[in-house]
Amino acid sequence: MQAEEEAQFQSFVAARWNHLVRTAYLLTGDPHDAEDVTQAALAKAYRSWRRVARMDSPEAYVRRMLVTCNSDRFRKRRVAERLTASVPDTSVGDQAAAWADERGALMEALAQLPARQRAVVVMRYWEDLSEAETADVLGCSQGTVKSQASKALAKLRAWPGLGRIAAMNEGAVL
Repeated sequence: MQAEEEAQFQSFVAARWNHLVRTAYLLTGDPHDAEDVTQAALAKAYRSWRRVARMDSPEAYVRRMLVTCNSDRFRKRRVAERLTASVPDTSVGDQAAAWADERGALMEALAQLPARQRAVVVMRYWEDLSEAETADVLGCSQGTVKSQASKALAKLRAWPGLGRIAAMNEGAVL
């Protein structure tokens, strides 16, 4: 890789690292796995940066790599996730504690979704991608995105604790 391409890649990583890790966290449910998945995706992007940089949206391509790397980690080895029934106690203020409870409930509910449904929810509603963009990132049809989103949202609506959060945040997706 030439110095100019190296600088371009480093600039991309510096600008998008936090966003990519946050997306990976929503896909994996674990901060350590999120960083691992992000690093794996960026390592693949680095190897083919000349081609990736010429694309209309390098970030969309790297986002698709995130989804693929997340799926690959389950193909290579089975990972047993152990979820707790409640969020650990915190010693923060009431508003921050309420936010942590909401986040914990959402993460627990997301963790219960099948991988494909979880990826659709993250891409459509967290990343705010259109159905077509989500289908492109996940390598499936728009119909699959619609059906998986519908099934996932139905499961999330039925998840204990999320109905209360949606009522508090009127206009939420759930």
